Amino acid sequence: MGRPREIIDCGDFTLRRWREQEDFAAAMALIEESLEHLRPWETWVAEHSAEHTRGFLARSGARWDEGEVFNYAVAAGDGRLLGMCQAYRGADPGGRRLGYWLHPGATGRGIATRAAAALTGEMFALPGVEFVEIAHDLANSASAAVPRRLGFAVAGRGPAAPPVPPAGSGIEVVWRLERPAADAAQPG
Repeated sequence: MGRPREIIDCGDFTLRRWREQEDFAAAMALIEESLEHLRPWETWVAEHSAEHTRGFLARSGARWDEGEVFNYAVAAGDGRLLGMCQAYRGADPGGRRLGYWLHPGATGRGIATRAAAALTGEMFALPGVEFVEIAHDLANSASAAVPRRLGFAVAGRGPAAPPVPPAGSGIEVVWRLERPAADAAQPG
């Protein structure tokens, strides 16, 4: 089973694997500064605490090692954290799902789109990954813009699994991008 790179250079920012001990203070600050921005769309915000963040960082390392979830900090060139993104195994073993969020000061600059593009490329470099999906609530137009810009197609809509985020419609939209044909012909 392959693993993506731990550091992905995206020009003016990098995606880098979370470090359990070293990143705690920076992760806490990033989340604290982003709470009101995230609250409408992220249900985990209601459980935010130092203990929750420590658990997230510990689980990130373990899940990475298991090949199940690849959590990344989005870091500016000066090391300042801009957000988080992840890729995880979906219900179908041939697919991966992406998630992302940014500090409110980092939005509107194409960072989420570029991070999702870089992580999509990493997932397609892994053996056996045939498609990548991005899911979001129908009401979250900012999240919808990312897969649309990257050429993903809507693969389905249906009731969202509870809990529904405070600003959510309760309808989940799933976008999918298939492995490019040239890549599909390569043995995995």
